[in-house]
Amino acid sequence: MSGNGELATILRVWRERLPPAQAGLPANGQRRTRGLRREELAMLAGVSADYIVRLEQGRASTPSAQVCAALARALQLDDAEQTHLFLLAGHAVGSGRIGQLVPASVRRLLNRLDDHPIAVYDAMWTLILWNRPWAALIGDPSALDEQDRHVLWQAYTGQPHRIIMTPAEWAAFERSMVADLRRTAARYPDDPRLRAFVQKLRDHSDSFRAQWDAHLVSDHHQATKSIDHPEVGRIDLDCDILASQHGDLRIVIYTAQPGSESETKLALLAAIGTQTMTPG
Repeated sequence: MSGNGELATILRVWRERLPPAQAGLPANGQRRTRGLRREELAMLAGVSADYIVRLEQGRASTPSAQVCAALARALQLDDAEQTHLFLLAGHAVGSGRIGQLVPASVRRLLNRLDDHPIAVYDAMWTLILWNRPWAALIGDPSALDEQDRHVLWQAYTGQPHRIIMTPAEWAAFERSMVADLRRTAARYPDDPRLRAFVQKLRDHSDSFRAQWDAHLVSDHHQATKSIDHPEVGRIDLDCDILASQHGDLRIVIYTAQPGSESETKLALLAAIGTQTMTPG
């Protein structure tokens, strides 16, 4: 069976084995199987129902790493199954490559802490997965392609954002992120995606090129972050960055000081949420 044929078959098997109740959905009406309908999987994964149909019929191009992560979360795959999905989709796993697999334990973290904005990035700071409060706070990233989900690309191409920083703070943020990326490049010297990304940024930005050539190396840390939200105004948050031992992932969590106005605003956004939970 071809890679696309096996991918089509196994996605259908995984979809049909997952009961709607286990996925947090009502099991209303008569069903031909006990599992999810295609449109339900599409909703949970943040993709179109037509795309799920084409994947299961072997007519779609292989899904991106971000879509694979979204499908793994929606289908509640374990780590071995997620690895298999990535391999069938043609994404290298291991062998000195930067990983984008999100372990089941990390996906559970996003689900259980759904009252706080949480996002998962890979080792080169590409956004892989996020929850509803994150999309409500930062803006829904589901329409962005992989490049536009990268923190450094967003910074050095001047994309609109909601972060409040002075020019000095922004410069310090960029230096810290470049130094962190330089450290990642040393850990993954043979990763072609990282090499291509660095070259593209060097070609695009004189500022990035100068900072990259300074050879600063450090981990990126950020203790606080202020957001200018279009509906609730300024929100001041603590920013914690956790490292996952599996795949060198970065888990970013925003929290507000107890009893503060920002805590009230964050709770309001969490309650409102968005319909998009995962990448498309």
